[in-house]
Amino acid sequence: MKIGVFCPIGNNGWLLSENAPQYKPTFELNKQIVQRAEYYGFDFALSMIKLRGFGGKTEFWDYNLETFTLMAGLAAVTSKIKIFATAATLVMPPAIVARMASTIDSISNGRFGLNVVTGWQPPEYTQMGMWPGNDYFAKRYDYLSEYVEILRELWATGKSDFKGEFFQMDDCQVKPTPQADMKIICAGQSETGLAFSAQYADYNFVFGKGLNTPTAYAEINDRLKVHTDRTGREVQTYVLFMVIAAETDQEAMDKWKNYNAGADVEAINWLMNQGGKDQTSGTDTNIRQMASSVSPVNINMGTIVGAYDNVAKMLDEIAEIDGTEGILLTFDDFVQGVEDFGQRIQPLMKSREAVVASYQEPSQTILEKSA
Repeated sequence: MKIGVFCPIGNNGWLLSENAPQYKPTFELNKQIVQRAEYYGFDFALSMIKLRGFGGKTEFWDYNLETFTLMAGLAAVTSKIKIFATAATLVMPPAIVARMASTIDSISNGRFGLNVVTGWQPPEYTQMGMWPGNDYFAKRYDYLSEYVEILRELWATGKSDFKGEFFQMDDCQVKPTPQADMKIICAGQSETGLAFSAQYADYNFVFGKGLNTPTAYAEINDRLKVHTDRTGREVQTYVLFMVIAAETDQEAMDKWKNYNAGADVEAINWLMNQGGKDQTSGTDTNIRQMASSVSPVNINMGTIVGAYDNVAKMLDEIAEIDGTEGILLTFDDFVQGVEDFGQRIQPLMKSREAVVASYQEPSQTILEKSA
């Protein structure tokens, strides 16, 4: 089972709460998190792209770093962990993204991959005069299909003459080509999204579901397999969960309840309103689930709350789900969370025994050394 960290590229991570840790995103913060994740054997680090936040009292995600720049920097200060940036395909031409990806492939010595998103929050794009209109929701995966075909051509051959509905390439050239196979992630939970991933992606990124129900997302894997059986391709799932851990179940649950008590209602209402703009993709998309959540304080991602040993058991349950390649983790407190995972949770996981054997646990955490 692979483990990744979802880099806190936006302020306050993934908790829309006045009671959660409040911080601005910086390169130094993300470097500390990813370097420690690499030490503990994390397999990959992924950063999103967000061009406008949700506001509210916490100014949630109003402060964001840029994903390719950040991941290029992290590629230069790591040596083993896989690095993924996210392409906002509506505003980043495929030839430019192909060249940036090839550059980070060079910086990382073949450790770079790409997450592609179609765009779902109109104000991110209307603020720049670049939203194509709400009809785009119905065509977004057609657009993305052409986009990825061009990326694949450029990475494989260094040139493209692709002609389609959305893109017309004229002897487009991008060299050098990547030294390693460039893996693509797409977040698909609607049938259209799953069909796209089955045809074009290497991994499908989905939200976990519920509180302490680690296997509730399994039906998405079953639906994806229906599509991969048609395409004849093997596409595995990366599932997103937030971990809130402590010495005891009660202590961890108290933290979760406190975060909910401090919910930034204004920011959550913005999220719910924007998530409801797409009236064409179905009720099972990632964004629709975000907007209809019973726990929107952490954007409705699957949430694992408990004592370290119980968190380990629940993560091992995820490893047993057919079609799941890995888990992408967020934490309420990222610096402490990575340390707790590496020292207190991962050593108890059967699915990570080989990884634990590859390093020796430090006598002091990075937090203690810096105190």
